[in-house]
Amino acid sequence: MTAILILTVLTVVYTLYVGKELILPIALALVLKLLLQPTQKLLHLRLQLPGTLAAAVIIVAVFGAIGTVILAISIPASGWIEKAPEIWPMLKEKLSVLRQPIEILQNALKEIENLTTPTGQDSAVQTVALKPATTLPSYLATGTAKIVSRVFTTLIVLFFLLAAGDRLVRGFVEVLPRFSEKRQVVEIATEIEQNITGYLLTVTMMNSLVGIATGLAMWACGLGTPLLWGATAFFLNYVPILGPMTALVIFFIVGVLSLDWPWRALMPPAIYLLIHVAEGEMITPLLLARRFTLNPVLVILSLLFWHTIWGIPGALLAVPLLAMIKILCDRVEPLNPIGHIIGS
Repeated sequence: MTAILILTVLTVVYTLYVGKELILPIALALVLKLLLQPTQKLLHLRLQLPGTLAAAVIIVAVFGAIGTVILAISIPASGWIEKAPEIWPMLKEKLSVLRQPIEILQNALKEIENLTTPTGQDSAVQTVALKPATTLPSYLATGTAKIVSRVFTTLIVLFFLLAAGDRLVRGFVEVLPRFSEKRQVVEIATEIEQNITGYLLTVTMMNSLVGIATGLAMWACGLGTPLLWGATAFFLNYVPILGPMTALVIFFIVGVLSLDWPWRALMPPAIYLLIHVAEGEMITPLLLARRFTLNPVLVILSLLFWHTIWGIPGALLAVPLLAMIKILCDRVEPLNPIGHIIGS
């Protein structure tokens, strides 16, 4: 029995990884549907718009706004990307106080590399090191094509999910043979819709406030381009723990490169840290405590797992998927212990 369970888990993980070009857009569309469903119902029921038209209006408005923001920040972001090769030398120059520990770390890494590299393999290592630079344009082209394909597929699936409303769930309930099973499915679907929708709306609202506060704070510190820094904080805040840590490193590097060391340079990461602590450790947990709580260890493991399987989109979906699994386990009696562990 244990062997069968292990093989089943491995099969599911392998299927998720191999079929990510199909499964990932569907998962993204389902989560986005839960986020946008209240607006779709408002347009459909209050304004009497047909379901198809309401879905089209929402998709055009939301993704049009996202596209406008991306276009607006692309110019300042490209400027920072062009500076990427200069960042490390500039950091070493600015952080002259830490130069000796950095050099010690570099020498230690070189010694480790020399110990782990077999003799006569230097040329091969150099060839491998130079390969990414020569294939960078083709890599970017391939990556862009994949992103466009995933976004297009997600939009198509999302449109039909919003336009169909609850038809898919109703059809599934109708084919179940027993009334108890019908009721259980309806309860699970309703709880997932209410809790996950509430979670996504709350997180999006708080991320918007974090983005606005961060953009204004970075502008006040003298970094300029508040839209770029606000958008960075907004999107990274969707990934718990790892996202804010990444943003903190970004604001530290940008502060060191752009402002006088040390006090002015340390202001951007310090102010962002205060904003994150106020939002992530006080306000958002207070707002979400009534809906559900998740074990922080399992949140981290979920982030690592879904990021390994699906990359950055997987990290964005990690918490909603974990919350859905918890709701499902809480409603199915044999799985209750798993739901208790996830929420402990």
